[in-house]
Amino acid sequence: MNTVACYKVVPDAQDIDVNPDGSLNTAKAEIVLGEYDLMAIEEAVKLAEATSGRAVLLSAGGPKLVDTKLVKAALSRGADELFCVVDEAVESADAYQTAAVLAAALKNMEYDLVICGEGSADLYAQQVGSLVGALLGLPVVNAVSGIEAKDGAVVVERTLENEVEVLEVALPAVVSVTTDVNLPRIPQLKDILAAGKKPVTKWTLDEVGGLPESGVETLSVKAPESIERKQVVYEGCSDENIGELVSNIKASW
Repeated sequence: MNTVACYKVVPDAQDIDVNPDGSLNTAKAEIVLGEYDLMAIEEAVKLAEATSGRAVLLSAGGPKLVDTKLVKAALSRGADELFCVVDEAVESADAYQTAAVLAAALKNMEYDLVICGEGSADLYAQQVGSLVGALLGLPVVNAVSGIEAKDGAVVVERTLENEVEVLEVALPAVVSVTTDVNLPRIPQLKDILAAGKKPVTKWTLDEVGGLPESGVETLSVKAPESIERKQVVYEGCSDENIGELVSNIKASW
């Protein structure tokens, strides 16, 4: 089975400062692989290894995407090759624009299964995987917590609130995996050294059809206001306690 794992590079959350007006300052933030995408990469590699297939990576972003350190960080996790669309315009792309660029790139690639993380580590819109599948006209399943290869298909598990749903999905397909799907490997020194020799294919936006118009206008991105905990504890579940809890919640709106 040939798999493609999509990933995004994002500012490290621990390095992001909040300005007095609530806006985010990423000037000092190191750029890293999105933490939710690590599971997608690991699952793509595991499936390829189990089926004697090939795992490759796909990403779209600005020039920082092809920083040597970031490329090695991605490829050291077991994939054979990296494909990427590099343009500054992609850095500020919304979910639909990002999905359109990835879908256009995938039309130039060979694959059976495309795997995305459940959401990006910065915006966490949880839309890109589903949009990629829709744009390609492929079966799409999100919230996947387990994948098993089958001849011409994959059997996936979705852990829902009160049940586990098991689905057989014909290939090719697109899935978005949760953080429960696996535990990503930690690259060793030999993996990092080997990553530097793996092929990297770069495309420009023009080579994949450009960036479509956005239907979304972002007015602002701000951190939530910090609110002190009230430290009120309700013991028991009497009607009186429940009523008091509800009243206090309404009063805080």
